[in-house]
Amino acid sequence: MFEEDNGKRKHVRFPRVDFSVSPFIVIWETTFACDLACKHCRASAVPFRAKDELSYDESEELLEEISKFGRPLLVLTGGDPFKREDIFDIIKFAVSKNLPVSISPSVTPLFTDDVILKLKEAGIKAVSLSLDGPDEQTHDSFRGVDGVFRRTLEIWQKLVKSGIKVQINTTVSRFNVEKLPEIFFLVAQNRAMTWSVFFLVEVGRAFGKQDIQITPQEFEDIANFLYDAGEYIWVKTTEGHHFKRVFIQREVLSEKGLDFREHMKIGDLYFYLSEKLMFYAYKGNFRKVRRRTPMNVNAGRGFIFISKNGDVFPSGFLPLKAGSVRQKSIVEIYRNSEILRSLRNYELLKGKCKVCEFREVCGGSRSRAYAYTKDPFESEPLCIWKPGSSQVFRNLHISQENIQEI
Repeated sequence: MFEEDNGKRKHVRFPRVDFSVSPFIVIWETTFACDLACKHCRASAVPFRAKDELSYDESEELLEEISKFGRPLLVLTGGDPFKREDIFDIIKFAVSKNLPVSISPSVTPLFTDDVILKLKEAGIKAVSLSLDGPDEQTHDSFRGVDGVFRRTLEIWQKLVKSGIKVQINTTVSRFNVEKLPEIFFLVAQNRAMTWSVFFLVEVGRAFGKQDIQITPQEFEDIANFLYDAGEYIWVKTTEGHHFKRVFIQREVLSEKGLDFREHMKIGDLYFYLSEKLMFYAYKGNFRKVRRRTPMNVNAGRGFIFISKNGDVFPSGFLPLKAGSVRQKSIVEIYRNSEILRSLRNYELLKGKCKVCEFREVCGGSRSRAYAYTKDPFESEPLCIWKPGSSQVFRNLHISQENIQEI
């Protein structure tokens, strides 16, 4: 968001939440257990549940505490939440506390028609399904089990018919970077609520696998492609914070009647993806939608992650422990943890992130900075933007204070 020429325009959403007091979204890893073997798995999941997982009684206590934040979005993830026999009781209790609950399960034989009915009855708001390729070969090889792609499409349609909203999660990697337009086509054609694009952080099974990571220029090109795709579907990113910077730049340049290709560093990948995007948008006869502006949250700043055993982290991709819900309330941890308070202070950022004119609405991926440097305050490794390099953006005053909240 920015203020310019005595006028205010919205380009990034700030929730009506004081991030020093309450998060906008809480992610709870209910279990490590999962029957898939995904190449990038953050949790390095295994087939069996761990003995140190939060018990049901502890789960109720946790949900009671989370409700004291107000109504943050609660996402139940894993592993595969369906590996917990009490998951539907957990959902019902969370709903009884007036929490909006979504779930991010794995597509395995555990995800049955009966499970869809139970989700509906329990009051689930949305289900996230992973789709990392537009075909069986790409998706199933990434997920480590045959038949997952076909089953995902079947489950997706059944969820839509049942009235449950579906978000599609796609992790960008070397394996699928050129197939993003085909994935877009499936997302738009099958009426997903949102396309959530994850940018890889080298943790879990992805640790040390730089051969599957994209380059900074490819990130820039994909971010511009996602801005274009946002004309047809709602798009958001995870660990892709400088998509917010790209979004603002494209909006500003459009309003000024300037060609973004002359003011931003655009590579060959963008033109390849853009051409295919136009082809699939035409093929699907997709109607244009009102573009969804990105949400200004970051690790520990409106976002919090709770592990299977109750340990609390700024993000599932940033392994810096802030506390344990077995020892302190999640409310106390979120508000008073030293690492979380530090991450909410963008004055502590280093390198080009510290001086960037888009700092307040981007902040870079603190998780990726840590993965590369072991310092969560270092510059975002996959961002190619040079702060102050363009007169067009140099005079923007971008901050939460000068923008009307939503």
